[in-house]
Amino acid sequence: MKANLCSLRLAWRVMLTAWLVLPGMAGVDAARAAGRSDVLFLEAEQFQNLGGWVVDQQFMDQMGSPYLLAHGLGEPVRDAATSVMVEKAGRARVWVRTRDWVAPWKVKGTPGRFQVLINGKPLKPLFGTEGEEWHWQDGGMVRLQGKVSVTLHDLTGFEGRCDAVLFSFDPGFRPPDGGAALAGFRRQALGLPEHPSEAGSYDLVVVGGGIAGTAAAVTAARLGLKVALVQDRPVLGGNGSSEVRVWPQGKVQQQPYPHIGDVVAEMVMDKDPRTGNGKDGRNYDDDIKLALARAEPNLKLFLEHRVNGVETNGGRIVAVVAQEVCSARRVRLEGQCFLDSTGDACVGALAGADHEITKEQHMGASNLWGVEDTGKPQFFPVCECKDTNALNWEAAASTTAAPFPLCPWAVDLRDKSFPGRKNMNGQWPDGGGLGNLGAWFWESGFDRDPIDDVERMRDLNLRAMYGAWDVLKNVDRLYPTHRLRWAAYIAGKRESRRLLGDVILTGDDFRTGHVFEDACFPCSWHIDLHSPSPAFQKGHEGEEFISLATTGTNFNYKSPYWAPYRSLYSRNISNLFMAGRDISVTHEALGAVRVMRTCGAMGEVVGMAASLCKQHKCTPREVYQKHLPELQALMKRGASRQKSPVD
Repeated sequence: MKANLCSLRLAWRVMLTAWLVLPGMAGVDAARAAGRSDVLFLEAEQFQNLGGWVVDQQFMDQMGSPYLLAHGLGEPVRDAATSVMVEKAGRARVWVRTRDWVAPWKVKGTPGRFQVLINGKPLKPLFGTEGEEWHWQDGGMVRLQGKVSVTLHDLTGFEGRCDAVLFSFDPGFRPPDGGAALAGFRRQALGLPEHPSEAGSYDLVVVGGGIAGTAAAVTAARLGLKVALVQDRPVLGGNGSSEVRVWPQGKVQQQPYPHIGDVVAEMVMDKDPRTGNGKDGRNYDDDIKLALARAEPNLKLFLEHRVNGVETNGGRIVAVVAQEVCSARRVRLEGQCFLDSTGDACVGALAGADHEITKEQHMGASNLWGVEDTGKPQFFPVCECKDTNALNWEAAASTTAAPFPLCPWAVDLRDKSFPGRKNMNGQWPDGGGLGNLGAWFWESGFDRDPIDDVERMRDLNLRAMYGAWDVLKNVDRLYPTHRLRWAAYIAGKRESRRLLGDVILTGDDFRTGHVFEDACFPCSWHIDLHSPSPAFQKGHEGEEFISLATTGTNFNYKSPYWAPYRSLYSRNISNLFMAGRDISVTHEALGAVRVMRTCGAMGEVVGMAASLCKQHKCTPREVYQKHLPELQALMKRGASRQKSPVD
């Protein structure tokens, strides 16, 4: 399935190529649409050939756009390139929107360096070398005429980033630097329509294609609803996909509702020795999740679309607006009911739903990573994605050297301990030695804003990874034939906003076994809260990157614990459901419900409840008030198309 997705995206870029270079289209005429015939604007994510650069969409709500990231793990990535047609010759000033991503830490070095080449000739400045914030870096003057090629040439492989390239034939013009001014300029310069195009009306619009959202969409579609599933990545599964690689945990298919979890079981295989956190990307079955969604005739997928607009009327959501990640074109989806399964409660926040957020001493985000021995041919990458082979945690001798550059800009760990150094272990390591590198406990951002500061949280994880590997290779002189094999650049978040429902589930509800009449999804994970590990905290106060999970009797409970349906809908937005880590719980209770199989069970229940909303023309709250026995009957039956092992 991944190959098909790549082929479709390649075909789209081929069409974009013609679109960019034909006179009278995106080039000169787009600038005229902005009211400036002397400006030419190029989005980096719209380049015809992305080369080895990857599209990073996760911070577009904060910085205004997706961008290209040179995620090469210390090896420069292949060039990204595009071309435009300039009808009238002239001299233009070049502006490149970028940043020095390590500048917030005031460290030596600029690891995100890259060049911009015009018709094969590099501009004099190096980019990604200045400025803590996203900004336009001056590239100097060039002469343009006819077909002009533009190339991004990575110099380091260390997370260089480029948002856009702009040519101005007015040497005194400086583009807007952010906020609404830049958003409006970008929309006009790209020639985008003022209003989004209509993308249909649905019984249920699911926003967020993780395990929870996908389970909800599939369940609702099987029950006869017309469903839209909107996901901002090219794959489904969220943290449980090949992009993040957290293994879905939690027990489902439990009594007295053994069919809650049937759809989850179709998406996620049983755990075996091959599976777990940070393993081979194929083990996360992206193709199975996509196939399940595409098999439902009532379900329409909107992959690589990010919802960033919500229309409300009288305390209910009327429609959401989603932006296609690469093209920036917007679509509008109307719905009778909506599900926020974004994790960050993006839809609820935009709609004005009541919510809470723990801004300090909350759980952080991880970016899992791992290494391999280049001396073992069976583990050596066969493509530039560096991601087609199983993990190898052995340190076997080899004759193939794999040097690694010094990283003075990374977290300085020369005189510090960390899991994987000198027999130091993290909590519950997957294996000894190298198995302590890149595990779940490499986590940061405990006191950072989990919405606005997430790029910095992700970047600290990367600085910690590069710092640890630099020390092991260049200070401790270990693992001479090993190399970084894979690292997630999509942050694996654990906590942010929590939407509030008619019931706010608490930690004491779990400990006391509080019984709810609308119990609907099983919880089995302990009350698992993460905080900075005291063993590795010294010298990193405020910038910790190793976590410790809660243990002890106060964080355990009798499982399965069945949590209430009333925690799955908003208390003040009448047609809004939630499923996943943004449901109605306290910070403490989130520790027990946030694992992905449990979240998938929530999604199945929401899909069933949405079918009753359609049948009875009622709200999610009225399902509880008037139709709870019908919901429980659906929960008894389940939504699987396969024979369940509990039958």
